[in-house]
Amino acid sequence: MKVSSKPRTFPLDAKSPKEDHRVFGKVRDKPKAIVIYGPPGAGKGTQADLIARNFGFIHFDTGKYFEKILYNPSFSKDPIIRRERKNFETGKLMTPSWVSKMVRIRTRKMAMAGMSIVFSGSPRTVYETKKLLPILEKLYGRENVIFFVIKVTESDSINRNSHRLVCSICGSQFLYTGRKSLSLKGTCPFCGGKLFKRTLDKPEVIRLRIKEYESRTKPLFMELQSRGYKTFEVEGTLAPFKVFEIIKKRIYTGK
Repeated sequence: MKVSSKPRTFPLDAKSPKEDHRVFGKVRDKPKAIVIYGPPGAGKGTQADLIARNFGFIHFDTGKYFEKILYNPSFSKDPIIRRERKNFETGKLMTPSWVSKMVRIRTRKMAMAGMSIVFSGSPRTVYETKKLLPILEKLYGRENVIFFVIKVTESDSINRNSHRLVCSICGSQFLYTGRKSLSLKGTCPFCGGKLFKRTLDKPEVIRLRIKEYESRTKPLFMELQSRGYKTFEVEGTLAPFKVFEIIKKRIYTGK
């Protein structure tokens, strides 16, 4: 009996293939690369997580990825790591050439596994975009690379981030929702771990991060447009599930 060498795909619900075009790690049988942009606190990570869970994508959270590298005790004396950690903690973007190299290496490894990938906030500069985009086009095909921009005001960004708490054990993040929020005295509702506030979530640091987004990330939207790409804008003040419904429709239709 001949055994197929192709990997199996698994529908995410009970509908037949004719009714549901989602398969594990793919949409309409095509791996995709999705990039979600937005200022700090826009909900990029939340939407990337929802995409990963619903479609089987790999969420490449570059912020968490670099945070682990920067705070790894083994690299504490490395001059490059020390330089980039200082940028990270003060709200400045890290050196594009260094970031770009690390992201490209990691992206290739993920793509070679044949899985779709969703980025939350990366690439962050025109330089990084010019370096990463050709790789995404080669690995996934130009028609399967999609860009979203989640829009929130500066006041919303500062309010959300200044109330953000992070679990020291599982890494879960909790943003301000306008309702009763968790406190530093509380514990993570998922694993019971101790909560802490990140240095880069101080209001003065958030303002600098917003300026960095405005001056260094937004210009890349023009770069994407010049290459024939469309960035889909989504109102970020909506409830996360409503934002996701909009994004999901765009992923299916590409319109």
